[in-house]
Amino acid sequence: MKNTVLTFREAKGREKLAMITAYDYSTAKLMDQAGMNALLVGDSLGNVMLGYENTLAVTMHDMLRHCAAVARAAENALVVCDMPFRSYRVNAAQAMRNALRLMVEGMAQAVKLEGGAEFCLLVRDLTKASVPVMGHLGLTPQSVHALGGFRVQGKSLAQAQKILDDARALEDAGAFALVLECVPAPLAARVTNAVGIPVIGIGAGPDCDGQVLVWQDMLGLTERPARFVKIFEQTGKSMTSAFAAYAEEVRRGAFPAPEHCYGAPEGVDFGELT
Repeated sequence: MKNTVLTFREAKGREKLAMITAYDYSTAKLMDQAGMNALLVGDSLGNVMLGYENTLAVTMHDMLRHCAAVARAAENALVVCDMPFRSYRVNAAQAMRNALRLMVEGMAQAVKLEGGAEFCLLVRDLTKASVPVMGHLGLTPQSVHALGGFRVQGKSLAQAQKILDDARALEDAGAFALVLECVPAPLAARVTNAVGIPVIGIGAGPDCDGQVLVWQDMLGLTERPARFVKIFEQTGKSMTSAFAAYAEEVRRGAFPAPEHCYGAPEGVDFGELT
């Protein structure tokens, strides 16, 4: 069954939701066939696809191209696209224009933006314009410099109360779900129980309504994955081994072998060419 924002909301308290990042057609197709509920076209592509130190340099052009590629592969999964840092922080008109571009040109079925109560007016406006919005609280990578680095959030009671209040505010503004990143597990459980929309955790413990991971992390392609990452398969090592074997066979002339070649058509002698 096709996953939609409606099925996401209906899953609350009934079943866990599996979400994973996706950035290209081929990988997204495999993820969709594997039964993912949602594919997140994250601005984390800045880190894992483009080699940036953080997500701030990611552009609308980047997100539009990668989101459309993923959307063309996703028959069943809900496609959620991050709004990049510079796309919604100048004014409401800019934010609305860029969100609509992601929905039309990028073929997204929902957008995700970082921030709490300060962005609720925007969430409300986007929702009224039929743009489904997923929120993002806790560690918000676009605020890496304001936060002083990538670190656990909500460790004090004041910080935790702010996250809880922001979650409630986002729900009230119309967000259909939210991501909660790098917060203590008991706080994540409290937030999950306090709101009526699904809470998708990443480094937020087991009590959230679902989980999301960056696929390069969970397949062992990144050098120093965060503590919350479980490596499900060492695909990175397998890929390195395959690349090395290919290079070695090319260098010693073992590839391509006769079975990988096309012969001359019957009656054609290319030796006659002058």
